[in-house]
Amino acid sequence: MIIVSACLYGVNCRFDGKSSENAKIIDAFKNDQVILVCPEELGGLKTPRTPCEIYKGTGKEVLKGMSKVKSSKDEDFTRYFVKGAEETLKIAKRFDVKKAILKSKSPSCGLNRIYNGNFDKTLVKGNGVTAQILIDNGIDIITENEVG
Repeated sequence: MIIVSACLYGVNCRFDGKSSENAKIIDAFKNDQVILVCPEELGGLKTPRTPCEIYKGTGKEVLKGMSKVKSSKDEDFTRYFVKGAEETLKIAKRFDVKKAILKSKSPSCGLNRIYNGNFDKTLVKGNGVTAQILIDNGIDIITENEVG
C-alpha cells in the first residue's frame, strides 16, 4: 500500500479549496492500493483555510516543539499540523505502508524544500511536519515531481 496526498488525486483539500490533481500519479498507481490522506484535514482544519507555513524552522523543529506553524494572519496552527502528522503515521502503521507520495513544498507534506514562513514564496531546505514524522518512522517519501 502507498499513501498519497489526497490533493494529488484530485480531492479539493488544499488550503484554497482546490486540488493539485496529477494525472501522472493517478495513472502510475491505478493498479496499486492507495490510501489518500490530507494531513491538514486529519488534524482538524477545514477546507478552505488560511495558508500556513512553518515559521523559523522545519517539520523536524515543529515535532520537537522548537518551531511553529503559523497562518498568514499570524495564528498558531501548530497543534493541527502535529495532530495531522500523527494521524497520518497511525494510518501508515495500521496498513504497513512503506512508501508515500506527498505534495511538494507543503508545510505538511513538503520534502527537502518548504516555504520559509514569510509568505514570500521563498523556499528553504527542510521537510514538512508529516513528511518528517513519516521519514522518522522509516517510510520512504517522494513528491509528485519524482514520479516518472
